[in-house]
Amino acid sequence: MGQYTSFAAVYDMFMDNVPYDQWTDYLVHLLNKYGIHEGLILELACGTGSMTRRLSNKGFDMIGIDSSEEMLTIARDKSADKDSSILYLCQDMREFELFGTVAAVVSVCDSMNYITSEEDLLDIFKLVNNYLDPKGLFIFDLDTEYAYKEIIADQTIAESREEGCFIWENTYYEEEMINQIDLTLFIPAEEKNSNNLFVRQEETHYRRAYSIDTIKRLIEKAGMEWVTAFHTLSEDAPRKDSERIYV
Repeated sequence: MGQYTSFAAVYDMFMDNVPYDQWTDYLVHLLNKYGIHEGLILELACGTGSMTRRLSNKGFDMIGIDSSEEMLTIARDKSADKDSSILYLCQDMREFELFGTVAAVVSVCDSMNYITSEEDLLDIFKLVNNYLDPKGLFIFDLDTEYAYKEIIADQTIAESREEGCFIWENTYYEEEMINQIDLTLFIPAEEKNSNNLFVRQEETHYRRAYSIDTIKRLIEKAGMEWVTAFHTLSEDAPRKDSERIYV
């Protein structure tokens, strides 16, 4: 089964501990720092639109792109009233298309780690460069090799709630720098009169860690100017024990 299909139905519930407000303030700070105070922003891999909506509420015009129609359906439902100006597009970010350029492109929640080949990542960077305004800004986060190797490693994470439960089994392949996630979900059945009945679904996700040197090389090969990388939610240089960085 594809990534973020069954998981879409319970994604927001199990991600309710993500500090989206803090991430939003940090992104807005970086955008302002580098001269972006208004205009059109594209979010790649926007998921259910949690960050897209927050940036819209900060005064930016927003486009959200995601390859999961299930995730975008939830995003559109969440934005139906207050955020009707947001444009959501179901596209693969490796070959996305826009009608014009944007002031900035952002991507969070380790979405770039889901691109597991350098060739595909370079294709995305080239498209970003193509659709950025002159002096436009590209900001994204990345989980680090340290996070996958030393923190997540081969751990199993499980959570159970009345609305559903998941089992998240991690495997790390050091040579390939790949984190494999085998996700088992128990989701309430949608059929009528199915109280207390749950459906088991399974998904497998793959994420790849990249060195800063690799990212810098691909950014420059795509025709963009490398600016810097930060330790998560700071303006400090990345550390050996950084679990997440912003580029």
